[in-house]
Amino acid sequence: MTVPVFIEFEPADDCPCAGCAQQRRALAQAARLRDGGHPAAHGARRALVLAAAAGTVLATPAAGALPEAAAGRPAAGPAGGAVPAPDPEATPGTQGPVSGLYGGTGSGRARPADEPRSTTRAAIIARAKAWIAARVPYNMNGFWSDGYREDCSGFVSMAWGLGSNQWTGSLSRYAVRITKDELRPGDILLYHNAGNPSAGSHVTIFGGWADASRKKYVAYELAPQHARKKVTPYAYWSNADKYVPYRYRNLIDSGLPDSGLPDSGLPDGGLPQGGLPDGFSSAFPGLGHFGPGADNAWVTKLGRLLVARGGGTFYRSGPGPRWSSADRDATRAFQRAQGWRGTEADGLPGPDTWAYLTGGKGRNIGGHSAAGKAGGFPGVRHFRPGESGDHITRLGRQLVKKGYGKYYTSGPGPRWSEADRRNVEAFQRAQGWRGADADGRPGPETWRRLFL
Repeated sequence: MTVPVFIEFEPADDCPCAGCAQQRRALAQAARLRDGGHPAAHGARRALVLAAAAGTVLATPAAGALPEAAAGRPAAGPAGGAVPAPDPEATPGTQGPVSGLYGGTGSGRARPADEPRSTTRAAIIARAKAWIAARVPYNMNGFWSDGYREDCSGFVSMAWGLGSNQWTGSLSRYAVRITKDELRPGDILLYHNAGNPSAGSHVTIFGGWADASRKKYVAYELAPQHARKKVTPYAYWSNADKYVPYRYRNLIDSGLPDSGLPDSGLPDGGLPQGGLPDGFSSAFPGLGHFGPGADNAWVTKLGRLLVARGGGTFYRSGPGPRWSSADRDATRAFQRAQGWRGTEADGLPGPDTWAYLTGGKGRNIGGHSAAGKAGGFPGVRHFRPGESGDHITRLGRQLVKKGYGKYYTSGPGPRWSEADRRNVEAFQRAQGWRGADADGRPGPETWRRLFL
């Protein structure tokens, strides 16, 4: 007697065979999870097929042929190519049920989708960062101190402030579907495997584009082993074509639909260090404007802000508009000057870095407080014939204050003049410098000594 062989078989949702049709009817009639249905009923395999040695052949491409995944061939991505190699730390898919905080039943149901709490993008990202900073562990059966379940959907429930623990099958009730081009920080990318929720279902919070081609983004997520922020291929390491972008239904956009993040709260031009250059808004433009391959006016703006905060020594030319290692190194130096480390000092500007730069907050590169009169050395290029700016006015006023203003017949003013050069030269010679060290053009050390 031939012993039957049992093979797990996962048919497509629209498979027309009688067995699959019957299974779909049974699942449709089963109680929903939020109404008391058991999660196991919804996470079970679609069918267990008996393949006898006599060989009753099911609807497969060829008798004896294995699915592509079983044959070891890569699964197809959204455009038919192979999907990126999976992240070895990410094996999402296990799901908890809808519940109250700390796993309690609460009302036993999710709140109606038309009654979500209002929140902002900044609040969503801030809550996500708090779990990441705490390295909240992945544990489907665990609950963090705020009551939210320690899995991917609990993470999003917490960041969106839902007041209950949802799962991948219910999060969309709190959201509206959007397109890839509409994604902004605080939105989500959701894959819910309705046929088998425990197989691959996952959700991430979109944190901004990581490259100009929009093939990578910053994902905030809770995946094994802990909450993390990581540059991730769009839409995910696996099942990339099955993720759907959603936006929280009751989001307050703070009047910034383009950037998706709130501005610094300061009016344009009302900033220390001479204000923002070129009339730009103080709102963070998004991570996609920076990094390798970026070539735009925002890179120039970032460089000028960094130069004004002491980053001039990193630039041999520029700054901008093409992203360079100088932009990365100057950004990292500024971030480290604030005491940030790790991923918070990766050399790519985020909303916090941008707010500090545009708002004149924190410390300059070199450790000096931004509240000081000078700020960081803005760079040699600002002190040449034909140049004009607030840096020159501040320099002149400090020269006068130090007793080195005898060559001014008027001013000092914002346009570089021979009087500025001669006064700087006099100050440099007073330091005992000669030759090229006393050429009348301020460098970082001249600047530092003037504003001691």
